[in-house]
Amino acid sequence: MADEKVAFKRIGILFHPKLPASLPLGEEIAAFLRERGLSPWLCSAWDEDEVKGRVCDLDLLLTLGGDGTVLRAARMAARTGVPILAMKVGRLGFLSEFEPAVWRERLPAILEGNFWIEERMMLHAEVLRGENHLNAYEALNEVVVSRGALARIVRLATYIDGGYMTTYAADGIIVATPTGSTAYALAVGGPILPPELKNILVIPIAPHLSLDRAIVLSQGASVRIEVSTDHRAMLTVDGQFEVAVMDGDNVRVTASAHVARFIRTRERTYFYRSLMKRLTINHGEETGE
Repeated sequence: MADEKVAFKRIGILFHPKLPASLPLGEEIAAFLRERGLSPWLCSAWDEDEVKGRVCDLDLLLTLGGDGTVLRAARMAARTGVPILAMKVGRLGFLSEFEPAVWRERLPAILEGNFWIEERMMLHAEVLRGENHLNAYEALNEVVVSRGALARIVRLATYIDGGYMTTYAADGIIVATPTGSTAYALAVGGPILPPELKNILVIPIAPHLSLDRAIVLSQGASVRIEVSTDHRAMLTVDGQFEVAVMDGDNVRVTASAHVARFIRTRERTYFYRSLMKRLTINHGEETGE
């Protein structure tokens, strides 16, 4: 049963504009919801201005895509607390709840209240240049400070809770959530953290003569990264957009005041079994097995 009493009447459906099956599926689901007297709204997940302008008036966001679509939705919905129901239409589906083949049986059950809410921590990242706060971002997976187009290392002095830890000479550094521990951080050898944790993971990318181990920080810890480079470096948020950072800039990362809220229908112990299944499937896709 649901963790809380929720009436889903205004439902936003976010389709992936580059996946041919996504829009027709969204239209089919929208028609189904109208027949039940509900108010669906269909929009491209890439139309960020439109989504941000409407999300505060919604009761639920249904995403039709892969994990990238979910990441976009989580950032756009974070400040409102609107829950997300993720349907796997893309290739990767670590965050998805079910696939299109079963939506006609799963969605009515959810509308009747048969679900629970899973909350996952997010990150808040700020870019500082001297005393000036340039930008701030929310992330569900990770923020990455890395070298730009040139194949040259950057030096990243890293501070934890204001105290100096080390200076990485590396291609970059990943600051990830437990959700992000199964994304880029996993690809560079980081540990897998269960999604209910509230800890930040710090892991360097291709470090040169410096610490190459991942570090899991205490809950509530903050990370500050001071960039030293003779060329342009980059800040990347959830792997979806990048921002130039310059020599002397600082990137400060803390746990966000907001969380991503997901609709779940599986048992609460689903994570590890689902993870192993996804990793096996995706390995088979890559190797042709």
